[in-house]
Amino acid sequence: MSTVTESIEVDAPLTTCYNQWTQFETFPEFMDGVEEVTQLDDRHNHWRTKIAGGEREFDTGIVDQRADDRIVWRTVAGEAEQRGMVSFQSLDATHTKVSLAMEFDPQGMGERTADALGMVDRRVKGDLGRFKELIEHRGSATGGWRGRITPG
Repeated sequence: MSTVTESIEVDAPLTTCYNQWTQFETFPEFMDGVEEVTQLDDRHNHWRTKIAGGEREFDTGIVDQRADDRIVWRTVAGEAEQRGMVSFQSLDATHTKVSLAMEFDPQGMGERTADALGMVDRRVKGDLGRFKELIEHRGSATGGWRGRITPG
């Protein structure tokens, strides 16, 4: 398994950042290589990606979600193995630190090479940068899910 960890400071309130991140179907707007995310229910999403020349489909399950704090997920079916957490920390009334930590299993020579060259880290950093631009430009979230999912 490989690990990537990145953080970014966003010029937006904590709740705005968290609410936008819960809008999983908008991920293709800022995540490079994500073609489509379909929310199946409060806990599950179906992903279609195109990364390092390979196309994949897989399902993720949210295992822990606390409003304005964190979302923890893992794959539950499909062609990818990963788990991770995005967390949100208020820096002040109008600034939020968004941190992403993810473990994944690169498949095939192309993905292993991309991972070894640091391309995955740069992609995640770019995704967070595009999230920052999206939310700062928009000024508000397009929606928000404030429910609680507990482990177990």
